[in-house]
Amino acid sequence: MRTALVLLFLLALGAIPGALLPQRSLNADKVDEYIANNGRVGEIYDKLQLYDVFSSVWFTAIYVLLFVSLIGCILPRSWEHYRAMKTPPVRAPKNMARLPLHASGVVDCAVDEVVQPGMLKGWRVARYTPEEDRAGATSLSAEKGYIREFFNLVFHLGLVGILVAVGLGRMLYYEGQVVVVAGTENSQFCNTAVANYDSFRFGALFDGGKLKPFCVKVEDFSADYLPNGQAKMFTSDVRWAEGDQVFTDADEWEQYRLRVNHPLRIAGDRVYLQGHGYAPRFTVTWPNGESRTQMVQFRPDDPTFFLSSGVLRFDPPAGMYSDLFERRQKQLAIQGLFAPTAEFSGGEGDIMSSSFPAMRNPGVAIDVYRGNAGLDDGRGQSIYSLDPRLAHSGELQKIERVNLMEGESVTLDDGTVVRFDGANEFANLQVSHDPAQVWVLVAAVVTLIGLVGSVSVKRRRVWVRMQPDPAGGTAVSIGGLARTDRAGWGAEFERIQRAILRLPEESEEDDEEDND
Repeated sequence: MRTALVLLFLLALGAIPGALLPQRSLNADKVDEYIANNGRVGEIYDKLQLYDVFSSVWFTAIYVLLFVSLIGCILPRSWEHYRAMKTPPVRAPKNMARLPLHASGVVDCAVDEVVQPGMLKGWRVARYTPEEDRAGATSLSAEKGYIREFFNLVFHLGLVGILVAVGLGRMLYYEGQVVVVAGTENSQFCNTAVANYDSFRFGALFDGGKLKPFCVKVEDFSADYLPNGQAKMFTSDVRWAEGDQVFTDADEWEQYRLRVNHPLRIAGDRVYLQGHGYAPRFTVTWPNGESRTQMVQFRPDDPTFFLSSGVLRFDPPAGMYSDLFERRQKQLAIQGLFAPTAEFSGGEGDIMSSSFPAMRNPGVAIDVYRGNAGLDDGRGQSIYSLDPRLAHSGELQKIERVNLMEGESVTLDDGTVVRFDGANEFANLQVSHDPAQVWVLVAAVVTLIGLVGSVSVKRRRVWVRMQPDPAGGTAVSIGGLARTDRAGWGAEFERIQRAILRLPEESEEDDEEDND
């Protein structure tokens, strides 16, 4: 038991770095940034697996040792408890007067009539003959509170259950994040394939082909803010469907108001509203009159006022250039900042920032590039920034820098028009699946019941020794011993000895005098 307590303390101590340091399982970019900012210290932390605490070798070793220690604690104690239940209460000590609680007297009745059936109700009682008794008299041994050890074992079994359930849950779980722009044609997400997620984490036993199919459509998103810009609540009205209902019209799907910490529960999964941001919308019109509109989510770099950064890439119409190489050199890229409530500062008033997180006066500060934007070179690119190698090599050339408010546009040197059309809000949804979650709850409830029972139930013993008195009647000696907490045991022993010695019940006035 002592070993289990030490390991439990080490487990709690080992979890501290997981709470204080960025973890790769949650945000690998934050880990890389932390290592870059802290140099040698960051590298030492990495070698110690402090960025992967809960999957590290040392944390797993503590976890497994704790599990083994608890099992090693439960098995022998269960056997001992079984033997104690089968063993009669121990014989009375020879000298009752040496016990913490004792009493004696003479009762006007025979030895066999001293202890009536109802006096020790609920106690395990064993009767010993004068030959068996230590003092050579007839005696009774009574014990109560055996269930205390049972509750103690239940508590430890609950702890083992929690460890097993959490371990299995981490092996079978999956968790994915996806950005859905509200109120657009693409505002629908379906849990049908891992590829539908923007990021996805899963356990070692997860089967990617067994996702429970369901769909969620984000109809709108709203946020409530305090005057200083601090968020009060995020709310999103969604429609959802599962099974065959997915194939019906989306307007017939079930409705739900998704809020922070109020997930939507579907098919054993939980859909959380984790965050939000803005997706600016641009329309590019080429000299031949053709136009294309794109809306891409920007990354909120400022979590308070949501000054966000991102990039959009446009491929020119196929009919404008007969040569594929020439067409590749005419791609457009728009990179810059978006402010939901734009304000400008600086000597010429051209430095844009955001003064409030709600979309009151949207504006953008953008750089427009022309050249090879990497749309068809086969390399993956960030949706939030351009590949710096393209600019350094000269494949992309900056042709314009401008600030635009909603509805404003800029005309490039070849007559191409870039217009800022405003923005939509997006919701960041997280889908979590943990089949062992219910079992963790059950094990936690069992642990709590065991803890309460082991604390509230008290183990105590009572001995009664009876022998004929020369003056007549039966001389009775009574002793009591609390094996655990003595709180309340004195009053209980007092009631027992008064009943056995045929004494009158103690009145309230007697209680007050005793207290005085």
